[in-house]
Amino acid sequence: MSLGPVEYMVIEFPGNQFKGEIIPALREVVDAGIVRIIDLVFVRKDDRGNVSVMELADLQQDVVDAFAPLARDATTLFAEEDVEKVSKIMENNSSVALLLFEHVWATRFRDAVLNANGRVIAGERIEKERVDAALAWRSVEQEAAAQ
Repeated sequence: MSLGPVEYMVIEFPGNQFKGEIIPALREVVDAGIVRIIDLVFVRKDDRGNVSVMELADLQQDVVDAFAPLARDATTLFAEEDVEKVSKIMENNSSVALLLFEHVWATRFRDAVLNANGRVIAGERIEKERVDAALAWRSVEQEAAAQ
């Protein structure tokens, strides 16, 4: 099987307060074929720093019912070492969803690049805060130039 670009993401919920708003947003991009969830692991750290790891099947039934359609193709690719690294950066009294997903939308582009004998030699995800700051700075610069 040939995959498009694959990315992992760790989403932390302070106070172990998971809110369901992410499920419809995730469902939208999965159903549209934009991303495909490859693996999904939940990690909880109590206020004393004790860590518990849960696969989807280990969760409450309502959570399983919400996530199962989104992770129907999920495998178990995260290793114990991955979960250990995440548990070290988590705050006490928090939960994380550890997602591994394929950027399905980019598969055709990747194939076109390969067919053209091209190769990606660099790439990086830029944090939202940095983009927002750059856009704000650009806006101030444009306003100053207009005066």
